[in-house]
Amino acid sequence: MTKDDSGSSPAKDYHDPPSVPLMDPHELTKWSFYRALIAEFIATFLFLYITVLTVIGYKSTTDPAALNADQCGGVGILGIAWAFGGMIFVLVYCTAGISGGHINPAVTFGLFLARKVSLIRAIMYMVAQCLGAICGVGLVKAFNKSLYNRYGGGANELAAGYSKGTGLGAEIIGTFVLVYTVFSATDPKRSARDSHIPVLAPLPIGFAVFMVHLATIPITGTGINPARSLGAAVIYGKEKAWDDQWIFWVGPLVGATIAAFYHQFILRAGAVKAFASFRSSTHV
Repeated sequence: MTKDDSGSSPAKDYHDPPSVPLMDPHELTKWSFYRALIAEFIATFLFLYITVLTVIGYKSTTDPAALNADQCGGVGILGIAWAFGGMIFVLVYCTAGISGGHINPAVTFGLFLARKVSLIRAIMYMVAQCLGAICGVGLVKAFNKSLYNRYGGGANELAAGYSKGTGLGAEIIGTFVLVYTVFSATDPKRSARDSHIPVLAPLPIGFAVFMVHLATIPITGTGINPARSLGAAVIYGKEKAWDDQWIFWVGPLVGATIAAFYHQFILRAGAVKAFASFRSSTHV
């Protein structure tokens, strides 16, 4: 902290960006808005294409019924987690300066709750992300339909032996970790205080995705991204994927809500500031 010109009260060494208007129709007239939508679509398209292809490739090389199968081959769960985390790192790095690099409706929803994106942008981002996910998985199926259908299409489903409540809890906590990391990695206060420790924001975000996948792949296949789960379910089209679909929307959206509240109102003292502002206004 530094002092102001009078030397009496401390001044912040960082600046919080102003809250975005809830509705901002003017965005619809800007090319930068549509460029951001394209970036979100392409990023989610590439994300699903690479990751689902990795999942199916692993299952096909380790299938006991397949010819020349190698049970010790393939990338394993560790490699699948790296594929998801690594792609998020790459794609957030590539698109952060254009669209913010959300690539996930839960992330967009959390940032909307924190008033960092408008309602219009949030809705359009989610639409672009879901369409990108569907197209990305569709391309994987187009490459080899038989392998795609045989190995589950990369669809998120609740694993046998786990209750729906367990699956929902895993999705809530996993998404909380991701969205909390997004808020922390992009926090202007952290950037100012830790300027002597340069941290590339996409790196911790990618690692968060990696770590969550390691923990929850055995439970739900790891959603934490409604677009990822929807895209796989739409193209795969099996009943089980659709029966469990609500888990992969409710869980991530609840997790994102908790993360936004925790970061904005607890860690950043938003509730305290709001209460102080209310008290001062009542004494005017």
